[in-house]
Amino acid sequence: MTTVTTDDKQIFARRESEARSYCRSFSTVFTKASGAILTDAEGRDYIDFLAGCSSLNYGHNDPDMKAALIEHVSRDGIAHGLDMHTDAKAAFLESFERLILRPRDMDHRVLFTGPTGANAVEAALKIARKVTGRQNVIAFTNGFHGVTLGALAATGNGYHRGGAGVPLSHVTRMPYDGAMGGDIDTADLLNRMLAEPSSGVEKPAAILLETVQGEGGLNAASRHWVRRISEIARAHGALLIIDDIQAGCGRTGNFFSFEEMGISPDLVTMAKSLSGFGLPFAAVLVKPKHDVFGPAEHNGTFRGNNHAFVTARATLEKFWADDAFRATIADQGDFLRRRLQEIAAILPGARLKGRGMMLGIDVGSGETAADICSRAFRDGLIIETSGAHDEVVKVLCPLTIDRETFARGLDILEAAAAETIESRKIAAE
Repeated sequence: MTTVTTDDKQIFARRESEARSYCRSFSTVFTKASGAILTDAEGRDYIDFLAGCSSLNYGHNDPDMKAALIEHVSRDGIAHGLDMHTDAKAAFLESFERLILRPRDMDHRVLFTGPTGANAVEAALKIARKVTGRQNVIAFTNGFHGVTLGALAATGNGYHRGGAGVPLSHVTRMPYDGAMGGDIDTADLLNRMLAEPSSGVEKPAAILLETVQGEGGLNAASRHWVRRISEIARAHGALLIIDDIQAGCGRTGNFFSFEEMGISPDLVTMAKSLSGFGLPFAAVLVKPKHDVFGPAEHNGTFRGNNHAFVTARATLEKFWADDAFRATIADQGDFLRRRLQEIAAILPGARLKGRGMMLGIDVGSGETAADICSRAFRDGLIIETSGAHDEVVKVLCPLTIDRETFARGLDILEAAAAETIESRKIAAE
């Protein structure tokens, strides 16, 4: 196999589509990874505060998941099985039922979709429309649900919507919690719009939301607001869809981001860290009364990745069999919050956003945020931005990161922030 070095990247520019994005911020060639460390072709290590956009909550190449996958492949275990019964699927479903669903009193069925989060959202929207016979969906400002056409219609990001090439319809956008300032109750506004027969808002099939908006800028909804939205959905005959693709699998503290909010979603979309290993795997959790699809009514050649079933089961058994991992996440989140508060204090007007291990600093400017991230990468830290103007420096490191590496990464971030502010002061003089 030809080795591509950092100095020999022409193949990417020559043959890869202009749609490539992350590689533009992190211009090196990565060759291996372990835990929270990525290594490039020149042997340089980088601390990973991106973690596959929360697809690697348990770090790179977890040894137990890797061992389970190697054993499965070595014995010629099923790699691809459409949606046929396999031992790997059965083992995953048994663990998921025992460790996740039953302890949370969830009777949801599992719909295995195509391997992306966007496909899970597409399936959830189709279910809601079939169940209710309605077309409209309520989605929220700054929400991000994917870039295939149905999911894109529910996504707020103007840049991504601009790539559709066709009208994006059957979605009504409403302001998210806090989007209109502290004086306006946006849940009450939604309720009024749905209750008023002359508001012009069609009765919705579903209300779709993230409890923490990952790409939208780490806007975190309050427990009260989410409960009100759930009540409004019930009152108006709509299904409640929680998009837990980025905020789930422990990122906000519990397996699901909504666990302590006192709600019971009709549908939950999952992907990203569901496999635990970075393997493509997505699903929709569906309350049995809404499990209305006929055979293959929503399908896909790669629905149900058996390799991902193996690593996902290993993840559940290792991290979710008791409360120890939740306690670890809470401790990690407290440490992260304290350090980010210290960093925010040196950035004029900056503020913390998010919840759990899904935190970041709103620095008020996309240019400032990009400058901080660029300097951090130069010094060995991979970190990205989010928000409507890319103004939030977002920390999405593995939940399993060791404290020494965690602290070192935050030291790099702090130094990058201080250097950015100092350079701007000098430029202004």
